[in-house]
Amino acid sequence: SRDRDGLAPQAAPAPSPRPRLVFHTQLAHGSPTGRIEGFTNVKELYARIAEVFEISPAEILFCTLNSHKVDMQKLLGGQIGLEDFIFAHVRGQTKEVEVTKSEDALGLTITDNGAGYAFIKRIKEGSVIDRLKTVCVGDHIEAINDQSIVGCRHYEVAKMLKELPKGQPFTLRLVEPKKAFDMIGQRTKSAKFSCEAKVASGRETLRLRSKGSATVQEAPNEFEERATKKVDDLLESYMGIRDIELASTIVEAGKDKKNPDDFAVALDSVLGDFAFPDVFLFDVWGAIGDVKTGRI
Repeated sequence: SRDRDGLAPQAAPAPSPRPRLVFHTQLAHGSPTGRIEGFTNVKELYARIAEVFEISPAEILFCTLNSHKVDMQKLLGGQIGLEDFIFAHVRGQTKEVEVTKSEDALGLTITDNGAGYAFIKRIKEGSVIDRLKTVCVGDHIEAINDQSIVGCRHYEVAKMLKELPKGQPFTLRLVEPKKAFDMIGQRTKSAKFSCEAKVASGRETLRLRSKGSATVQEAPNEFEERATKKVDDLLESYMGIRDIELASTIVEAGKDKKNPDDFAVALDSVLGDFAFPDVFLFDVWGAIGDVKTGRI
C-alpha cells in the first residue's frame, strides 16, 4: 500500500542484532585458520570445528587456548576469552600399554573434554605410570582391559582405575593427540598473535554451559580464581581428577552460603551425580572460607 503522496510507508527500523561472537580456530597439528560461531556448549563447539575442517566431531580429543602444544594449563574448559584462539587436538596413533599395579596409586590425574572422552591431565613423578614412558599427558583413555570407557566422566574413570586389583596387570588402550610434522612457524605465529590480542581485549569471557545458552561475562575475580584453584587441588587429591569448570561450579554454589549444610544442599542440587564424600565437602567449605578471609 502507498500513502497519499504515492510513497510506500517506511518500514520500522530493525532492532540492532547482538554482536556476533566469532572465534578463530586451527587444528593443533597444522591447518589453515577457520572461523566458528554459534555454539553454547563444548559438544556444539566441537561440531562447529569439525564442520570447518570437514572431519567428524569424534576426531577431536580436546582443545587448548592460544597454544598448539599439549599444554594442560591452556586446556579449554567452560570459559573462552573473547579474543582466544582455539586449537583442536585430533586423534593420532592408538597404542596398547600393559600396566602392573604395583602400588595403590597409579599416579594419574584424569580430566575429560565434556564430550565423552577422558584423558590424562597429569602424571605424578616417580609413579607407576611415570615409569612407563609410552604413556603421556594428553593421551585419551579409550578402554581399560578392552572395556570401552568412551562416554564415561573423568570421576568414573578415576574410580575404575583406583579399584583395579593391586599386583595384577591390566591393559590401557590409549589414543595420543596427532603430532605436528610441518606448519610449525605458521602455528606459532598465530598463537603469538592471538595472545597479544587477548591481552588488549580486557577480561570478558564466553561461559559455556551444558544446559542453556552460553553467556558473555566478566572473567573470574581474584577470590573466585584462588578458590577455584584450591577446589581443583582438592578434586585431585580426593578423586584423582582435575576439572577447572567443575571447581568453578562448586565455588559458585558455596561462595554465598552461610554454613556447610546449606552448601551441601546447594551442591547436591547442581552436582548430585558426583556423590561427593562428606569429608571432601568439609574441606572444600573450609578452603572457600580460608580464601574469603585471606588466610590462604
